[in-house]
Amino acid sequence: MKCKLVVVSIIMFLVLPVLSVQAEEANEAQIEEPHYYNKLNEWQEAGLDRIAPYEQSIPPSAFIDGGENILPAEESNEYGDSVFYWHNQNAATLEVEVEEAGLYELSIDYSPQGDSIIPVEGAIQVNGEYQYEESRRIVFPTFWQNQTDQFETDRSGNEMIPEQVKVPDWKQMKIEDSQYLYKGPLRFHLEEGENTITLNNLRGEMLIGNVEISSFQLDRTYEEYREMHQEATIQEEMIIHESEQLLEKNNSYIRPVSTSDPSVHPYDNDMLHLNTLGGESWDTPGQAVSWDIEVENAGLYQLSFKALQEKESSSPVYRTLLINDEVPFEEMEAYSFPYSKSWYQETLSNPDGEPYLFYLEEGTNKITLQANAYPHAQALFTIDEVMQEIEELSLSIRKLTGNQEGERDWEIDEYLPGIDEELMAWTERLEEEMEHLHSLNGGEETTEISSLKIAIDKLTTLANKPDEIPNRLTELSTGSNSVAQFLGDIRSELQSQPLLLDQMYVHGEEELPAVEASWWVKVQDAVYSFFRSFTEENLATSDVADDTLEVWVNRPRQYVEVLQNMADQNFTPETGIEVKFSLMPDEQKLVLASAADTQPDLAIGVSNWIPYELAIRGSAVDLRQFDDFASVGKQFSPGAFLPMIVEDSVYALPETQDFFVQFYRKDIMDELNLPIPNTWDDVTEILPELQRYGLNYYTPLAEESAFKAFQTTSPFIYQFGGDIFQENGFGSTIDEDNALEGIQFMSDLSTIYSMPLQVPRFYNHFRYATLPIGIAPFGTYVELTTAAPEISGWWDITPHPGIENEEGEVERWAAGSGQAGMIFNGSDQTEEAWELLKWWMSTETQVEYGSTLQTLYGPEYMWNTANLEAFKESPLPEEHKDVILEQWEYLHEVPKTPYAYMVEREISNAWNRSVFDGDNVRASVDDSVILINREMRRKMEEFGYMQNGKEVEPYPVPTIEKVERWLEEDEE
Repeated sequence: MKCKLVVVSIIMFLVLPVLSVQAEEANEAQIEEPHYYNKLNEWQEAGLDRIAPYEQSIPPSAFIDGGENILPAEESNEYGDSVFYWHNQNAATLEVEVEEAGLYELSIDYSPQGDSIIPVEGAIQVNGEYQYEESRRIVFPTFWQNQTDQFETDRSGNEMIPEQVKVPDWKQMKIEDSQYLYKGPLRFHLEEGENTITLNNLRGEMLIGNVEISSFQLDRTYEEYREMHQEATIQEEMIIHESEQLLEKNNSYIRPVSTSDPSVHPYDNDMLHLNTLGGESWDTPGQAVSWDIEVENAGLYQLSFKALQEKESSSPVYRTLLINDEVPFEEMEAYSFPYSKSWYQETLSNPDGEPYLFYLEEGTNKITLQANAYPHAQALFTIDEVMQEIEELSLSIRKLTGNQEGERDWEIDEYLPGIDEELMAWTERLEEEMEHLHSLNGGEETTEISSLKIAIDKLTTLANKPDEIPNRLTELSTGSNSVAQFLGDIRSELQSQPLLLDQMYVHGEEELPAVEASWWVKVQDAVYSFFRSFTEENLATSDVADDTLEVWVNRPRQYVEVLQNMADQNFTPETGIEVKFSLMPDEQKLVLASAADTQPDLAIGVSNWIPYELAIRGSAVDLRQFDDFASVGKQFSPGAFLPMIVEDSVYALPETQDFFVQFYRKDIMDELNLPIPNTWDDVTEILPELQRYGLNYYTPLAEESAFKAFQTTSPFIYQFGGDIFQENGFGSTIDEDNALEGIQFMSDLSTIYSMPLQVPRFYNHFRYATLPIGIAPFGTYVELTTAAPEISGWWDITPHPGIENEEGEVERWAAGSGQAGMIFNGSDQTEEAWELLKWWMSTETQVEYGSTLQTLYGPEYMWNTANLEAFKESPLPEEHKDVILEQWEYLHEVPKTPYAYMVEREISNAWNRSVFDGDNVRASVDDSVILINREMRRKMEEFGYMQNGKEVEPYPVPTIEKVERWLEEDEE
């Protein structure tokens, strides 16, 4: 009989896998906190929701041990009373005394502080405990508005998204689930008498005003709402409001969209209007938009919205309606907007099609729509539970089979009795949720329903042949088409709630304007647009005026649009230099353009190896020729320049910079009582305990590709004191003792220490806690920050593990491959190009660019600038910036040589032969060096550094010390 060690989990809905161990190992078992819906059912069955009306407001001055965090009224951001400064993971604790045990709601007055666009997050304990999982993460949104009501236009006359500014007003929020999957606010159980409520800060900073505790009140029905306003009369006024003209929103990146369709308003086929709002930028539960509507007379009105809802899965989306910050009646908690490929007008109505009437005060009324996934909540809960149980079962099977998958026959019921019944129980639960989703969509088939059918069929097939499950585990949990993968995709789709709006109508019984433009107008517009496409200004590469700098950019359109607008508004007025930025879909086009002498003046956003390939062929400008190169170059990590150097010349500036740091799950590591590794010795010491519970440590060596690039292999060589190239550039040093030691250790990680050989995606394994610690780059940081809210606050980063040298310093050398900016030798405006490159790479420009991207498009557009001072001002948590900057002190890119690709390939081959074929590392590397030297001679002769196998011209390999010396000497 097996026991299960359940690690304390803070995941809101994607619950951590259960760690299975034998009975004698289960001495540290803990019970995880229940989900809110389970706890709420328990409380309601006990009658705790039936209490007398109660309300109490507690000011910050009454908080326990507020100390220096209590700020006086003059520092309260016009709150008018003392406030609590909530930051740096501190806590605000208050006492409340209630006469009756029961369920209570919490409201908090708050004002976000700081420049971060990421919402402030916290957690709530009652009497020293988290009462349910959802109380471990509470989000306090920041509100935003357009800086101007009028949209400015760019150089082509197209409207631009205005700058976003924070609304400085204080807000009051009833504590809600961070995933917005529950109807109404969260409730907390308070005992009769004194209770303590603790607000723990997880991320961000804000001021806290009064905290209000109140009893739960039932929502009123529409009939009760009409009864409240039975004296009000129906008004005949017709108000049409453009959706893009909003009052405020609780995400800066809910943005207006330019929709090229004559059916929307305003529309002009000569220019792009920002004429609709939302779409994919308004698809996350909890995102809210508010408008101010002015009515002449108080009374009852209908509300209608011109909408386009073409979600790929064909399922409906939901919105909560609030009027003057209050849900008018319960039918507005989650109103359905159906799927449609064309525009339609949705008058808010009951299921029989009878319009609801809403009471509006005379004057200004605030109307809010908030994205909501509440109708999908039960399906999401079930999917989460089944995914958790699949992970538990898979872990048990992996512990049973070890590495014998596919190698033997099993009678699985002897080891895991009832496994077939367990799988069939999952199918029954999923079938119930499939029927529920069918009813929500009026019986229509959606992608989510189709995927659920496939998952159910797979489970049924496995349940019918349980003895095959150990050899078909990829179909259950680990493969790209596994049941777990299907359920994860369904979960994402059910949470997605995109909606595009054109206009809002506040009206009586008048007929609404036509939805679609006439067919004749559409034909005229299509013909006009076709001929205009031959002459319109766009971001495609094209001929530019002789006095205009032409810049090719290897980035998506929105990045280039922001850059062009910044240059038009700042750089050109200051310098008089005109600039045209163009999209470059494929950076290989640079090599072809250079060969054909059709290259631009500059290129930015290119991989850091591209400038070298062009420079060694005489197509790039040496930036050291400019007098102020040193002062510009000191803005970057010296190690980032190494791939951009040929001999004593520098041919590009680092633009973005990656980082490889150690990610770890705080909850898992704390539960297992494991220290966070600082060195590789520390890593190998914790591996047995991790593996004992079916867990492991991840390194980028486990990426799916068989080819191991320099960024995954070079850290081991450099950390062990080795090098890759001879100082004179004519040969490799990977066969020397220190480098060999690093390569041997790389192999040992898999062959001796049993680290994973292939991991499809570390982000997923980290999120679901099967790999609770490992090394990963910037992309993983962005994903965890923006796409894994359920574990927010429960993971952290430290610098890359390293090797302790004789002086006791831990050497953490690692790559940080990013993108670069360069000037072409064919440009006749090199001085102007240098001015643009300096402006673009400057601290001020990089800070503004990074802030603008995230404000307009969301946290996932985090800008990893290579400018160190600009990075210090980026909207990341300070503790994370400190870790990344510390790691960047050990940034060591691999220098380029004409034959570097062969060295990279042969290090990878040596590792593969050692790990998969069992070859001796030294012998394998010796074989590789023979091949490397043969290719070295060929390439060095091609570029004139050797002739007939002899050196004719030196090829000095750059070092970090040499770059640092250049920057000092050039500045002098």
